[in-house]
Amino acid sequence: MIDVDELRAWQEGLREQFPIIVGNPGTAYLDSAATAQKPQAVLDAVISYLTSENANAGRGTYPWANRTTALVEAAGQRLRNFLGDPDPDRSGVHFVSGATEGLRLVARDWLTRHLRDGDEIIVPAADHQANALPWREAVGQLAREGVAVRIVELPYDAAHDYDHRALPALVTDRTRFIAATHVHHVYGGDMNIHRIRAAAGPDVAICLDAAQGIGHLPLSVADLDVDFVVFSGHKAMALPGTGAIWAANRRGARFTPGGWAGTPNTSGIVSLAAALDWLDKAGVERIARWTVGLGARLTDALWRLPAYEVLGCQRSLAADSPVQQRHGIVTFRHRRIGSNDLGFILAAEGFLVRADGHCQAEKGEKTASVRVSLHAYNTEEEVDRLVELLTRLDAEG
Repeated sequence: MIDVDELRAWQEGLREQFPIIVGNPGTAYLDSAATAQKPQAVLDAVISYLTSENANAGRGTYPWANRTTALVEAAGQRLRNFLGDPDPDRSGVHFVSGATEGLRLVARDWLTRHLRDGDEIIVPAADHQANALPWREAVGQLAREGVAVRIVELPYDAAHDYDHRALPALVTDRTRFIAATHVHHVYGGDMNIHRIRAAAGPDVAICLDAAQGIGHLPLSVADLDVDFVVFSGHKAMALPGTGAIWAANRRGARFTPGGWAGTPNTSGIVSLAAALDWLDKAGVERIARWTVGLGARLTDALWRLPAYEVLGCQRSLAADSPVQQRHGIVTFRHRRIGSNDLGFILAAEGFLVRADGHCQAEKGEKTASVRVSLHAYNTEEEVDRLVELLTRLDAEG
């Protein structure tokens, strides 16, 4: 077990590796759930690639093209290793522009081919729209072709976790597929995917939206026994415009994206491989411990201030709660100041947060809120300064 002082020293060394953070000492970047900042090692990898061997992949026989093709293939293997892939010879890795495109491809090019009249799928209705709409679009496409598929909504409990006690009763002999989220983008909770597998049984395919999980807490595909992991690279410290679909290829036909693939985002893929290297070296378990601790520091202060409502699990607001539910994401509202206005106030004081509806699906929150999302480069001092400002607003509001 790492003691607190050792963890603080570790974090201080990591923070120094982010040029944008070091170069803006008066600014607290608290929007990593929207996009994470990039360490110098990732920037160096991209610059080195673009200035030494940039070429297209899979389309040439000269050395730069061959090297680029090898880098893309190596990045796929790097991701398999990062996810603890137990069967890398069978699985597939497909690079995409991000989680939204990846989830749509799974829906369009795999799910629609596996559903028959009378089948059922279980999907979320209060997660990110990217993990709610594609499955409904796929069912709509099938309906137009005369195939009726029933959509069953994933149940939620009072803490906005999936209601794992209610789920088994919803799984029938016609259930073919479940879409779920690894870490909720508003409430920050680990959604306990292993319990979904237990409820679903061994034959139902599970697709995991890991946009807020990759790089924030460990993810083992062997432990979770999922069929797809989809995520965006830019939330995992890689460049924007890249992401990946990991497909186990164990239940149903092998996943193959339809259509002509076109030119891959080679610099983005290089950045993703470098980001995974960085995350492994930094230690994802340490990152999880640090960000959970920062989140608990913030909620412990907020729940004591009458003007604020903290969203999500109410049993883990105090820092000494036995189970901390939030993985680097704390979302709240001021009871008198509108969230959009509060976002502007915080930005004027150097705190960069997300203040809106957070792209939740139809059964999500209807009122805007402020989301603070933390990563390894954030500090206890930043959280304390934010609390000081929020305390003033509590008194003045």
